[in-house]
Amino acid sequence: MKSSIRRSRRAGLAVALGSVLALTATACGDDGSGAAGDKGNEGSGKGEITFWDNNGGVRTDIWKEIIADFEKKYPDIKVNYVGIPAASAQSKYDTAIQGGGLPDVGGVGTAVLAEVAVQGALEPLDSRLGKSPLNGKLSQNLLDVSKSAGGGDTLYQIPTSANNGTLWYRTDLFTAAGLDAPTTWSKFYEAADKLTDKGKNKFGFTIRGGEGSIAPALDAVYGQTGITSFWNGDKTTVNDPKNVAALDKYVALYKKDTPSADVNNDFTKMVAQWDSGTIGMLSHNLGSYQDHLKALGAGKFRGIPNPTADDGTRVQISNPVDGLSLFKSSKNKAAAWKFIEFAVSAAENSKYNKSAGQVPANTDAAKDAWVQNAEPTKLAAEALNGAGTKIVQMPYYLPDWNTISKADNEPNFQKVLLGKMTAKQFLDTLAEQLNAAQADWKKNH
Repeated sequence: MKSSIRRSRRAGLAVALGSVLALTATACGDDGSGAAGDKGNEGSGKGEITFWDNNGGVRTDIWKEIIADFEKKYPDIKVNYVGIPAASAQSKYDTAIQGGGLPDVGGVGTAVLAEVAVQGALEPLDSRLGKSPLNGKLSQNLLDVSKSAGGGDTLYQIPTSANNGTLWYRTDLFTAAGLDAPTTWSKFYEAADKLTDKGKNKFGFTIRGGEGSIAPALDAVYGQTGITSFWNGDKTTVNDPKNVAALDKYVALYKKDTPSADVNNDFTKMVAQWDSGTIGMLSHNLGSYQDHLKALGAGKFRGIPNPTADDGTRVQISNPVDGLSLFKSSKNKAAAWKFIEFAVSAAENSKYNKSAGQVPANTDAAKDAWVQNAEPTKLAAEALNGAGTKIVQMPYYLPDWNTISKADNEPNFQKVLLGKMTAKQFLDTLAEQLNAAQADWKKNH
């Protein structure tokens, strides 16, 4: 990433913060506990705490249900709920960090975690978790994602839920063609070829070429090569020759075994295309299950974790994890921590994730009947919690990660699909930007 782009991004953030600081007193003054520099205190463990829901509107009902359960168990604690739309969560936290009004506890996803943590706003949670009934009850793989996203070895987020890369496939088409389930990459490529009949507008796969294309491409790349770390020292492995070969093989599917419209398809268009056509496979996540159920019916499709190597080795990239963080400025950390413990306990975590359609972070919750009865979620939970699963930690902690993985390289990925850029050129460019961003980050930490 060129330094001028980094400077421009930071200048833009400063301007954005400056323009909203004047609103802080009214927007945040009465719904939080303090500013980032305030060290807060443990408090009495009773009284009032403020909770910010980082997906307000979408998750409001389920959080209000959990809060009611909590207040019933702890009648001497009142939780003030504040719903914040997901799109404005980052700016809301940034504004409160600068001007005061942070909550006691808040929903903080991994995409936001690094920037909030680096500003000193979050309480380290390792020792609290170590003494908690939650200790040993949370997915270790998700805890590792949380720590990595926070920028190191400190836990600033108790994970609540995760999504997972899912390969959806048409069981009716696979059965008719005499194909095995695409559980390995070899079977995936075989099915993509065999199910394609361009003359009849039938395709084996739909590839994501529009917005959001980088994560599924990297998942396919690392899943095929089995490389388990994003970094080798301070240099990224993204352009390792094995990864280049894997990306070459993956993008070669475009127009050969996929529709040509895929080059512009984001997830909405891609899902709609798969649901309404005769395409064998779709790589998305658990979030599109209801769409498929409505369009195709229960008997015509399955959702399984992305393919493994032929020997069964599972390597996948880290998906964003949602979770709860305790703010350092809280004047009642004891009560806020009780709320976190309660919300991520087996019963409440199960209830939350059943509503959200995601994988519970609590491994006891992941054994509940609704998970076992929803096969895609069950398989995703097994993959995420599996001791043999190797997760390549994406560098969510880099301030430039979103810019690099979206604005800079989504257009480049389209060039690769269209044959205007090679897979090697694409990954070399990505690697150069990531290495510069990593060097810049290390200089400041």
